[in-house]
Amino acid sequence: MSGKDDEYDYLFKVVLIGDSGVGKSNLLSRFTRNEFNLESKSTIGVEFATRSIVVDGKTIKAQIWDTAGQERYRAITSAYYRGAVGALLVYDIAKHLTYENVERWLKELRDHADQNIVIMLVGNKSDLRHLRAVQTDEAKSYAEKNGLSFIETSALDSTNVETAFQDILTEIYHIVSQKQISNAQGEDGSAPGSDVQTIVVQPTSPEEEKKKKLPCCAQL
Repeated sequence: MSGKDDEYDYLFKVVLIGDSGVGKSNLLSRFTRNEFNLESKSTIGVEFATRSIVVDGKTIKAQIWDTAGQERYRAITSAYYRGAVGALLVYDIAKHLTYENVERWLKELRDHADQNIVIMLVGNKSDLRHLRAVQTDEAKSYAEKNGLSFIETSALDSTNVETAFQDILTEIYHIVSQKQISNAQGEDGSAPGSDVQTIVVQPTSPEEEKKKKLPCCAQL
């Protein structure tokens, strides 16, 4: 299976951001390994996992980064926004403060990430309906106002986790493929080194990818 995972047409980096304890790590493990850990501890620094999906006959390998939510690690994790083409901004539907802090996380994302990054607002822990503190319509309205897509998920019972990642990766792929078509037809006036170029991540060989991973793994 690991050999097959090294065959892909596109490699997209997606970051998970939001307050500590909203369930980012479990969203990551549910999507990449179909696992959920009730004893999940706070992430220290940054972790990442990969999974490949197929969109329009193309294999897309998602490299999903789980950034720590605690304030003391934010100086470390801000560097990891670089190169990200997608972001899941996660809050806990049962804790209104985590939703209030979405504004701050969004600003940080706008400050550090590529301006064309695709952002999805994710209300996690939808299984806690009896404890809901953030109404769906309120969050959906906020997402629309800020140009974000929106979904509610539950890493615990798997609700919409697959859909969330599939949707954001599909949206990124469609943006990238449209840019490539425009460039091929000479309709796009972007100069080399523009934002269009930073979005397209060229496939690398397994050996090259392993070399790239070594420095970041050393930090984990």
